[in-house]
Amino acid sequence: MPERIYNFSPGPSTLPYSVLEQAARDIVNYRDRGIGLIELSHRSKEFMAVAEETEALVRENMNVPDNYKILFLQGGASSQFYMIPMNFLAGGGKKATYINTGTWSKKAIREARLFGAIDVAYSSEDTTFNRVPSTGEYTVDPASEYLYFVSNNTIYGTQFKSFPETDTLLVCDMSSDILSRRVDVSRFGLIFAGAQKNMGPAGVTIVIIRDDLLDRGDDSIPTMLRYKTHADKGSMFNTPPCFAIYCVGEVMKWLKNNGGVAAMERINNEKASLVYDAIDATDFYRGHAEVGSRSMMNISFNLPTAELEAKFIAEAAAIGLDGLKGHRSIGGCRASIYNAFPRDGVVRLVEFMAEFAAKNS
Repeated sequence: MPERIYNFSPGPSTLPYSVLEQAARDIVNYRDRGIGLIELSHRSKEFMAVAEETEALVRENMNVPDNYKILFLQGGASSQFYMIPMNFLAGGGKKATYINTGTWSKKAIREARLFGAIDVAYSSEDTTFNRVPSTGEYTVDPASEYLYFVSNNTIYGTQFKSFPETDTLLVCDMSSDILSRRVDVSRFGLIFAGAQKNMGPAGVTIVIIRDDLLDRGDDSIPTMLRYKTHADKGSMFNTPPCFAIYCVGEVMKWLKNNGGVAAMERINNEKASLVYDAIDATDFYRGHAEVGSRSMMNISFNLPTAELEAKFIAEAAAIGLDGLKGHRSIGGCRASIYNAFPRDGVVRLVEFMAEFAAKNS
C-alpha cells in the first residue's frame, strides 16, 4: 500500500486509521466468528449488541439525557429536510422559523415550505454566506413550532460559536461539526447529522430527538417517515445500514479513548488556529468567512487569482495534500479538518502555504 495521503475532503472524509484497520478485519471475519460483518443478520445477537453499544457510546460521548432517543436512519441528512417539517408541521396552519446561512439551509427551507408557512428570519445570502448571525440580529415568531439552523456550513466555512437564545424549540443540522465541541443537548428538541464527516462512513444519519416530540406527527405521515416508528423499534423497523452503524461505534470508541469531546474541542481549535494564522499572516490568502463566524471544521479561502488557486490545488495534491478544491459555488480552496484529521497534516499544509506564497507572490 502506498503512503497514506492527507485527505482534506469535506465528506466522506478521513476516518481514524485504527478504525479502518479494525473494520478491514471485521468485514472478513467478525470477531473471529467465521462470518463477515456485512453478512450478519441485523436481528442477530451479534449485530444487536453492536447497535446497542453504538447507541450507548453516542449517548456517553455527547452526554445525551435519558429523555432523548438516538435513532440510526437512512436517506442521508437531506432526508431530514422534509422529515422534520412533515412530523412537526403537518396538519395545516403551522409555521416554523429558519435561519438561512448556506446551501443546506436553503435546501431545507425549500422542503419545509411543502408542509407549512416558513419565516426566514435571517439570511446572509447577499454576502455569499460569509457569516452567521448573533441572536440579536433576528426575531423568532412566537407562533413558530421550531427554529431551524445549521450549526456549521461546510461550503462557506462558517459556524455558530454560540447557539440561538430562544424559548422556541431548537432544531439543528450538525452534520459537519457534531462531536467536535461540547454541546448541551438538553437545549435542543432535535439534532441530526449525516455520519460521513465526524462519525463514520456515508450511509447512516443520526437523529437525537426528545421523547415528547415523537407523537407530533399525524396519521397522514407515511409509516417510514415518522420518528416514532423508528424510536419504537429501536431503529430496527427495517434493515438498517449495518456497516455504517458499526463504524460509528468504532469511531465513538476511538473518540472516548482519545479524551472525548472536550479533548477533541481543544485539538480542533489548535488545528484551525494554525490554518487561520497562516491565512492572516499575508495578503496572499483571503479567508471567505468573517473572523467572528469562522469554522473549526471547514476553512474556505482564496488566492489572488483563479489560476493560482488551480496551481495551488494541483501542487498540494502532488505532495499528498488532497481534496483542497473549494466548492463550485464559491471556488477557491477549502481545508476540511474534522476530528480524525491529524495535526501533522495541518502542519504540512501550513508549511506548503508559506512556501507557495513565497514562490508566487
